[in-house]
Amino acid sequence: MENSILKVFIKYVSLNVLGMIGLSCYILADTFFIAKALGALGIAALNFSISVYSLIHGTGLMISIGGATRYTILKSQRRDKEANIIFATCIKLNLIIGVIFTLAGIFGAKPLALILGADISTLPMTKTYLMTILCFTPFFILNNIMLAFVRNDNNSKLPMAAMLIGSFSNIVLDYVFMFSMKMGMFGAAFATCLAPMISTVILSIHFVKRKNSFKYVRGKIVFSYIWDILKLGSSALISEISSTIVLITFNLVILGLKGNLGVAAYGIIANIALVVLSIFAAIGQGIQPIVSKGHGLNNHELLKKVLKYALLASTFVALIMYIGMHSNIDRIIGIFNGQKDLEIARIAEMGFKIYFMGFFFAGVNIIAAMYFSATEHAREAFIISVMRGCIVIVPLVLLLSRIWGMAGVWSAFVLAELIVTVIAVFIANIKKSRQ
Repeated sequence: MENSILKVFIKYVSLNVLGMIGLSCYILADTFFIAKALGALGIAALNFSISVYSLIHGTGLMISIGGATRYTILKSQRRDKEANIIFATCIKLNLIIGVIFTLAGIFGAKPLALILGADISTLPMTKTYLMTILCFTPFFILNNIMLAFVRNDNNSKLPMAAMLIGSFSNIVLDYVFMFSMKMGMFGAAFATCLAPMISTVILSIHFVKRKNSFKYVRGKIVFSYIWDILKLGSSALISEISSTIVLITFNLVILGLKGNLGVAAYGIIANIALVVLSIFAAIGQGIQPIVSKGHGLNNHELLKKVLKYALLASTFVALIMYIGMHSNIDRIIGIFNGQKDLEIARIAEMGFKIYFMGFFFAGVNIIAAMYFSATEHAREAFIISVMRGCIVIVPLVLLLSRIWGMAGVWSAFVLAELIVTVIAVFIANIKKSRQ
């Protein structure tokens, strides 16, 4: 039995990790091409904008993970009609929320850019990037929904292909729009927005080949289903909002300490960190269909083994990433430091060495939150997610930056994730003792 569980775990997680690496490269590709085409101010403008991208992505994850979790539990209990209503509700939620984000992009991009820290030198590029990605919000969210439901519909290969093709198209379009067509920051944002649309087209193959066991059903919006979806997926949104709050806080603190060059250096670290964190998220999302099904069937042995494999995988990834980054710091910084600025290189080098130690704990926290969410323990998932964000790390950044400067900024991430890991273990032990 253990071998079969391990085989299923490897299948879902490995394919999802490969796909998620591709998905996370949306912004990483932008960072590379913007660094080459627009320099340090371009990276700083992108870094101010990433927080909004994280909010859009988090909203998509909240709807998709919450919906897919409930869908899988209902399917395991052979309640197919209700499962289809859940899918339809997710699509309707996308339309409602997508319109709100689009209006914010059309009418509020400039004030939002100013709130996020853009100054007179970075405002035009920040505004352009924000307006573009906000107007394409419905496509980002729809892609998230389709990825989650197709994956939960026993088709793990197609989502991987969709994410990789979408990411590759973003890289190609970045080059075409920014260098061949000289479209500047709008070109980078537009390439990023076209990628989820391409990914969704790939995912539609699941319907064309009639492999789908879920379908859209017409009917009135059932608010109890909306609440259920948002509740189960809330930890994913909180995780992204937490990242947004951390990003904004770090940007403002670093802006005060080192100016735009410091923000540019953090932009390099933040964007690479986004890829690493996406791998941990991919492990969590990869186990979600297995965990939700096991929970629906009350298979506690399966749940225990899958959680163990996920935690071991996250620790292994953190170790490999830390060793790899530590051994190639100069090369990595050089790729994104197109102007060879020595101050950016110096700040980023110290950041890599300290900041990346936090991933040993971040992986555990992300998987713990996803596991609790997939087993209908939304409150516990919410607590872990919100602790990772505002409650622990923001006070630490403000405090430690005053004591140790930039070293304190980088150390705050490590210490915050460690504290949350202790809290997560404490919560898990309480749940275990009550079983």
